Amino acid sequence: MLDGIKKQLEKVKTTNNVKTVTLAVAKLEQKMVGMQRTVAQQIDNSLAIKNEIKNADISNKRMIPELNQKLKEMIEEMTRIRQKQNELERKLSTRNQENEQNFLAQINGFEQQIGLYDVRIADMDQRFQVLETTSYSGVALWKINNFQRRKREAESGRALSIYSQPFYTSRYGYKMCARVYLNGDGMGKGTHVSLFFVLMKGEYDNLLPWPFRQKVTLMLLDQGLERRHLSDMFRPDPTSSSFTKPTSDMNIASGCPLFVAHNLIEGSSYVKDDVIFIRIHVDTTDLETF
Repeated sequence: MLDGIKKQLEKVKTTNNVKTVTLAVAKLEQKMVGMQRTVAQQIDNSLAIKNEIKNADISNKRMIPELNQKLKEMIEEMTRIRQKQNELERKLSTRNQENEQNFLAQINGFEQQIGLYDVRIADMDQRFQVLETTSYSGVALWKINNFQRRKREAESGRALSIYSQPFYTSRYGYKMCARVYLNGDGMGKGTHVSLFFVLMKGEYDNLLPWPFRQKVTLMLLDQGLERRHLSDMFRPDPTSSSFTKPTSDMNIASGCPLFVAHNLIEGSSYVKDDVIFIRIHVDTTDLETF
């Protein structure tokens, strides 16, 4: 009788091990399918962006083959992982108790590899977003998600400021971005959102007039029906180092430390679905284009 009970317990243990391995394989399969869809979407994005920026600046052109190469490498590696996974599934059909733990260890190893690819995909997603949102008209529309969390991070000192994506006055013009301090900077610290304009080092700076003299308008967009946008405008001080030809990646930011008070936007239609929109407009009417 004891022998019979032992056999039943062993059968239950084996069944549980089999279920564990089967669930692990199914989980891995779901991750693989999700990653394949993401990579396929990025391939489509890459082709679309390549067509859109045939005449774009050199730095963006250089990014396309680099991203394509990374996508190709990831597809090849995922194919190898898929082959290993299929091999595991074949072994699973002739499994025994001794090798089930080995299966789980191999599956855990594959999950770690997939985790690394998730990080690489996130990095490429960010690069694609930069390419897709690049403006060459002197106007940038900046969407800032997770406003409340980012504001708390600014208050705690974890992330004092955020930079926008770069934008340009033309395809061969000035390179620029915006910088926002959601908990304020300088005179606005703790009471205001501070918004600044930043000149960046560009590919065609040697062809452009310096110092930078274009009028800049900074705007917080009202997402409500009344569209009471808040804006401030300034003309660059030609004696300021913020507007000379950049010698490093970017110049010192210049703008509005008292751009908008916290109590004016909290609970208002300037923040909707935890999102704010900032618009930066650089006057390009008197600029020479190449």
